[in-house]
Amino acid sequence: MLNISKNSIISRVDENNFMTLKKVESKSSRKTFIRFLFIISIVSVILLFLPWTQNIRTNGSVTTLKPDQRPQTINSVIPGRIEKWYVQEGDFVKKGDTIAFLSEVKDKFFDTSLLSRTQSQMDLKNSSVDSYKSKVLALNGQKRALEELRKLKIQQGKNKLMQARLKAQNDSNNYQAAIANYQAASSQFNRMDSLYQEGLKSLTDLENRRVKEQKALAYRIETQNKWLTSQNEIINTQVELSNIKVKFDSDIAKVNSEIFSTLSTQFDSEGTVTKMMNELSNYSKRNSLYYILAPQNGYISSLIYTGIGETIKEGAPLVRIMPTQYQLAVELFVDPIDLPLLKIGQEVRIQFDGWPAVVFAGWPNTSYGTYGGTVYAMDMFLGDNGKYRVLVKPDTTDHEWPDALMFGGGTNNMILLNDVPIWYELWRNINGFPPDFYKNQKSLKGIKK
Repeated sequence: MLNISKNSIISRVDENNFMTLKKVESKSSRKTFIRFLFIISIVSVILLFLPWTQNIRTNGSVTTLKPDQRPQTINSVIPGRIEKWYVQEGDFVKKGDTIAFLSEVKDKFFDTSLLSRTQSQMDLKNSSVDSYKSKVLALNGQKRALEELRKLKIQQGKNKLMQARLKAQNDSNNYQAAIANYQAASSQFNRMDSLYQEGLKSLTDLENRRVKEQKALAYRIETQNKWLTSQNEIINTQVELSNIKVKFDSDIAKVNSEIFSTLSTQFDSEGTVTKMMNELSNYSKRNSLYYILAPQNGYISSLIYTGIGETIKEGAPLVRIMPTQYQLAVELFVDPIDLPLLKIGQEVRIQFDGWPAVVFAGWPNTSYGTYGGTVYAMDMFLGDNGKYRVLVKPDTTDHEWPDALMFGGGTNNMILLNDVPIWYELWRNINGFPPDFYKNQKSLKGIKK
């Protein structure tokens, strides 16, 4: 049968007695096998021309779309000592519910009447500020009075100076008249003397003229003296007027100095009051920080400090809480070589851990148990794991994601790219070429818009 030996036993064996041998030796089985190989080849060739959706396979995890919807740690703003817990792990809390109570550990805040004492100090300082304000008002009034008095005194001095000048002018006129009178008397005496020498006048007349001349000389000297006295009065009045200006300027400058000094003290007191108001506000706020409150609705996932009387530092984490209201998303990571193939809004098929699924990598539309998503955001920097982080949100046009999904669950993701024939995909993988990526003209116009 295998034609190893030249001796044949076909003539000695009756094939009709052996049905299996008869079927094997029949020529119809060979035709059937050849037909089978031909059909397989035709089907394989047809399969090579079937469409295949290129995709990027990557793992990820379930997360939330917004940062405030993710699990968070509640920290203590101030240092303190844990006095009481109001919750336990697994409890549901609403926003504003009390989680724990802390007591003070700093001796600066041990005083139970700290707020009232600080308020009293601030009230006293405010009274001091009011006193300084009143003093400034009084000094400003004194300054205005001095300015008015200075104005009057200067006007009075100017009037006195004008009177002195007028008197000096009058004395000057009298002096000039006395000079003219003396000159006339002297001329008359000289003429009388000439007439006396000629014997035309008597000695008595000559002596009378001499007396009149001497009186005119005396009056001239008297008026000259009065005129010089008037000149001195003018100078004295000018000096007095200058002294008035200097005196009042000095008094006003002194009042201004007191005003500025009082204002400086007032501003310093107001600064102290503002500082005390800040301290009072800080003390009031600190009292409210003794109670650790829930920032939003959620479940207590774990207590980091579990004892009573434990001392915690400023900013120490106390509780981890998981919000109840959140919008799920998938966080996945892609290699740098695949990042240029992605764009915002690109379709992604997601298989969640724990949900049964039948996945055909190249035919996502025929897969069962996968859910749709679209690329929402991509990081522009490389992560610590050497990959780029991509955030995927649910596709509103596809089936809704399961309600029982929990934060942190694993996912198996397919980022869908172009549709190509299977033969091309095989050829691309054999040659190690990257997936095709191109944009049609419609998408390019939309991007330009």
